[in-house]
Amino acid sequence: MANLRDRLKRIQELKQTETARQAVALPAQTECDSSDGVNELKNRGWDACGFKTMKRKVNVPSPFKSIKSLPAALAVLVPDLAGRDIPLPGDFLFFDLETTGLSGGAGTAAFLAAFGKLKTGKLQITQYLLLDYPGENDFLEAVLQEFKNEQSVIVTYNGKCFDSQILRTRCLMNAIKPPFYFHADLLHPARRLWKNIILGCSQASIEAKILGIDRGDDIPGALAPEIWFEFLKTGRIERLTGICDHNCADIAGLASILAEIARIASDPAAAGNYDIERLSLYWRGFIRRRERNSRSGEKSPDGGSFAGLRLTGEKLLRLAADKNSGCAAYVYSYDLMRKGNYSEAFKYIDRGLKLFEEGTVLHDKLLRRKERLIKKINLK
Repeated sequence: MANLRDRLKRIQELKQTETARQAVALPAQTECDSSDGVNELKNRGWDACGFKTMKRKVNVPSPFKSIKSLPAALAVLVPDLAGRDIPLPGDFLFFDLETTGLSGGAGTAAFLAAFGKLKTGKLQITQYLLLDYPGENDFLEAVLQEFKNEQSVIVTYNGKCFDSQILRTRCLMNAIKPPFYFHADLLHPARRLWKNIILGCSQASIEAKILGIDRGDDIPGALAPEIWFEFLKTGRIERLTGICDHNCADIAGLASILAEIARIASDPAAAGNYDIERLSLYWRGFIRRRERNSRSGEKSPDGGSFAGLRLTGEKLLRLAADKNSGCAAYVYSYDLMRKGNYSEAFKYIDRGLKLFEEGTVLHDKLLRRKERLIKKINLK
């Protein structure tokens, strides 16, 4: 036991000596290596912010323009926001990682992180770049500073399954407490709106086909691992700066997607270029579920009743039925029957019967519904 204590003491002393030596050398390390690649990064706006870690800020135009507040209905389209006050645009923090692999797991590390914050008329993007594996601890500590504001709502695209899991794993492997934050993932809201309109529902597809964003000669994110390993091997930064620009474009695109979702939420009947059938059915189900939950104390997204959101949902469902959505006509006719509006219910039952082929399940259900409705009217 005495020998073990002595050995542990010597190990501790060696660690303290090494820590002191690193502390003396830290200023030189903080300035990063004097290699041509690192110097070129500095010339391009990057500054050292830790050992083997660099940082830069980039400003791009804000996709929210003059929007100062967001509609309560945004919580319907982005259900992660339900059950709390709708954030202000400045409360959103857009987050994206570039990693050494395209799947999760302990062997995948993050080497580039970007955060976007909406300011007046601009989107301010802050990036952190890891220059080599030994600097991962400093890189993570720098990244985690961005999560300090408890009011922030972290916005990602598929970040719940990927980015947040990578960050958590790397923190744990470096004996760092992972951050806790409120997370809104736009992947499922985007699929709900556009999956049936465009082939695939990647962020790049939505930007190009829905928002009309042209990234030009943007480097695909799938090449990020190869490019970083190439930088480690050669020190050349040509393609590395390209993937950094891609990372910035991801943040700008993410903000643009949220702005488009907010535009649809503010007036879904006037907005176009989305799957109105799927949204109208989802909106109806969302309100019905939330109204049930409100009986146990949950408040509506606008802090009051669900009346306004319910009315918007009814208009949206009717609009979808009028645009020849058979499923919307089927559901809307049921709602009209429950309200006792039999003449309108007949109208949408007949519309649905024309939209579904004879012998299909919904066609048969509408026929039975029409028969029941006739009986009700005759009884009166």
